[in-house]
Amino acid sequence: MKVLIQRVKKASVTIENNLYSKINKGILAFVGIEKGDSAELVEKMAKKVVNLRIFPDENDKMNMSLLDVQGEMLIVSQFTLCGDCKKGTRPSFDKSAPPEIANELYENFIKEVAKYDIKTGTGKFAAMMDIELINDGPVTFMLELENK
Repeated sequence: MKVLIQRVKKASVTIENNLYSKINKGILAFVGIEKGDSAELVEKMAKKVVNLRIFPDENDKMNMSLLDVQGEMLIVSQFTLCGDCKKGTRPSFDKSAPPEIANELYENFIKEVAKYDIKTGTGKFAAMMDIELINDGPVTFMLELENK
């Protein structure tokens, strides 16, 4: 499982020229589900993301979590995170989970984040989306977890 997170001042998803979802200060999370990922891994990743200390404290040090700052999260499914570009010039998506499994685990991730009373917005699985954001920092991290 791969989750690319960006600390944002605000972010939104537009689908077919209609605003679908938006957040204010918080995290934009792009979620990539790979073959072999599980509900347990999703739970672990959600806990990691909401507790990751990437927001500044009073001394401008990254010492506060999304929970600490009462931020919001925009969660967008992005299978291209699972793409492998090591060989040739065309990405391979062999590591991506099949759509049915990926959608189920993506929805699980949304539910796990919501358990922390975080205001969430989402994208729409498998839709063509326009994502707008104001990156705060910029601060961007790639998180990866694997079943063992």
